[in-house]
Amino acid sequence: MTPREEPTSASPAPAADALVQGLLPLVVAEAGAEAPDGPLDSGDLEQAVWVRLLERLGSEGPPADAAGWVRGAVRDEARRARRRVMLERPYAGEPATGPGACPERAALVAERRRVVRAAVARTPGHCPRLLTAMLSPGDPTYREIAGKLGMSQGSLGPMRSRCLGCLRRMLVAEVAVPGLRGRER
Repeated sequence: MTPREEPTSASPAPAADALVQGLLPLVVAEAGAEAPDGPLDSGDLEQAVWVRLLERLGSEGPPADAAGWVRGAVRDEARRARRRVMLERPYAGEPATGPGACPERAALVAERRRVVRAAVARTPGHCPRLLTAMLSPGDPTYREIAGKLGMSQGSLGPMRSRCLGCLRRMLVAEVAVPGLRGRER
């Protein structure tokens, strides 16, 4: 954009850009101070605060006390993340497949896992690494997976969604989908 052009709805207003540049050190410092005690790392906490600021700029405009707003937003996002972690419950898992389980069930579970793992290996891009990490028997958290893959925890959800969609499309072609009353189509 040249200095003579008026800002359009697609480009950020100069005032908003100046606000973001002015708040950058404060957001980094506040998120860094709050992150060690919470489930989010500082980068994810910063990202959440920036999203909230952009939402506010679009609806209400800039806050009157921007520094106070940033401090409150960082605390709110950290509190929300801690609450979310407390409410998470581990997945119950598959039926038992040990020596006491029936051989048919063990064979079916092993075949299903083999089909899923083979399809995971054929997914494109970064999906095999992400899905393999998510399928690990240790039931890792998003934070552990993000650390292992070297990516932002906030990016895992959208990437996971894309990868699972791809995996779902691959498996539909291989596994018959049950129809009405258990009949195969």
